[in-house]
Amino acid sequence: MSLAIFDLDNTLLDLDSDHAWGEFLIEQGAVDATTYRDANERFYQQYQDGTLDIMAYLALALKPLAENTPEQLAAWHQQFMASKIEPHILTRGEELLARHRAKGDRLLIITATNRFITGPIAERLGVDDLIAVEPEIEAGHYTGRVVGTPSFREGKVERLDAWLAEEDVTLDGAWFYSDSHNDLPLLERVDHPVAVDPDDTLREAATQRGWRILSLRD
Repeated sequence: MSLAIFDLDNTLLDLDSDHAWGEFLIEQGAVDATTYRDANERFYQQYQDGTLDIMAYLALALKPLAENTPEQLAAWHQQFMASKIEPHILTRGEELLARHRAKGDRLLIITATNRFITGPIAERLGVDDLIAVEPEIEAGHYTGRVVGTPSFREGKVERLDAWLAEEDVTLDGAWFYSDSHNDLPLLERVDHPVAVDPDDTLREAATQRGWRILSLRD
């Protein structure tokens, strides 16, 4: 049995769930359309460029969680799953998960998107183990703050190392599938790095290093 690790956004999904959640909130009238969209687009571009200040972004992304009740958030997320996520789950991504599952590999999703958004997505994909950004909860309500290290860039490696120690699992024979150059620190750690529909920077790095390049898109 090996560990099969998957990025989520633009890997198993053909969109970025964090960005899509921001657009969904705008559609619901939950945030100011102009200012939130401008900030959401700016941070998304910084992510693509590799210049994102993750804590500055999370200050924006987690604020709506703190400003709404758990009941409202749950109702919105149910709508979000149906309208924004389900149509963008990649069939070939589900087939890849199934192949690793059939081999007896342990499946893990690791993402820089927060657990509120990604927990139900991982459940829908049948993946029990998830490492995500952890929003703080006090007395049953989100505070808008983050618990621990965000699972972004080198933070993914730090969070994974802590998870491996806790679960008594090793990276021997491990796979990691990702689309983003932001995941190079973790791709370099595994025996089987796979660039999935990679951005230009990751495609170049994968080509130079002889890594497998895979498309899960139709």
